Amino acid sequence: MRAVVCEELAADFTRIALKELSTPEPGPGDVRVKVEAASLNFPDLLMLKGEYQFKPEPPFTVGMDLAGVVDAIGPGVIGFHLGQRVAGGAKTGAFADFAICPAANLHPIPETMPTTSAAAYPAAYVTAHVSLIARGQIQAGETLLIHGASGGVGMATVDVGRLLGARVIATTGSAEKVEGLRRAGANEVIVLGSRAGDAFREQVKALTSGKGADVIFDPVGGDVFDESTRCIAFAGRLLVIGFAGGRIASVNTNIPLIKGFSVVGVRAGEYGRQFPERGRVIRDEIWRWAAEGKTKPVVFAEFPLHRWREAFELMRDRKLVGKVVLKP
Repeated sequence: MRAVVCEELAADFTRIALKELSTPEPGPGDVRVKVEAASLNFPDLLMLKGEYQFKPEPPFTVGMDLAGVVDAIGPGVIGFHLGQRVAGGAKTGAFADFAICPAANLHPIPETMPTTSAAAYPAAYVTAHVSLIARGQIQAGETLLIHGASGGVGMATVDVGRLLGARVIATTGSAEKVEGLRRAGANEVIVLGSRAGDAFREQVKALTSGKGADVIFDPVGGDVFDESTRCIAFAGRLLVIGFAGGRIASVNTNIPLIKGFSVVGVRAGEYGRQFPERGRVIRDEIWRWAAEGKTKPVVFAEFPLHRWREAFELMRDRKLVGKVVLKP
């Protein structure tokens, strides 16, 4: 089978190759999936440089999220059958013709959901759910400020924020992305200046009659985090998702004390590992939303597997409005 393999960690994509590997066999509790679509997540790029919390040892097959059909079933697995459409997280890497997945990571794809949409769904929507509900405790009518909103997780968070009845303010670095964010459910869109942290404080304050945002979703860090502390409402929740901007920010503790806000760390995958029953409930709920047509994942671009480099560059250069999907 073909697989996109990281042979060594590197700052660029020079140590990645499309290789022929043996088709893996499922072990106890595992399912082999014939991959029909797999979506790229920002942590995939971080893993290539050894900069993500989870650090697989090279060589490894890249990719977290996939959708396809059950091709083989390991011992002890119940509830799945050959040919069944499923989506979820890969154990051996999603950017391949076949992948091994723990059965607990898979979920049947709703009949009305396209395979490409299903591949774009699991990690992004679990992250949005954990962020806004478990950690952010957002309430209908509250103002939600989402940074990095045009990425896959950002768009999912816009979608879930809309579903939960929040007033969504999205930030983006490009005026070309405004319309896509509005279609996804953003009530307001702020186009940032040449420096990501420039000036959005005053715009957020103006949009909220001086109050500030109740919940801020920040996967960027750095200057964006700093500016976010200046436009958060009293008793607000500033959610730390990651540091895509490069700099890990810090805050003097007198600032959240005086302004009465909380800085809340979000690791959606680890949340599910620490609290397995809660994780199962979250996964069941996001797929129920999908089956009921309440959520609308956005697939921005699709590429065949051999054009993986174009997909990676699209994400690296932040030219997406939604998810990019590879199709073996």
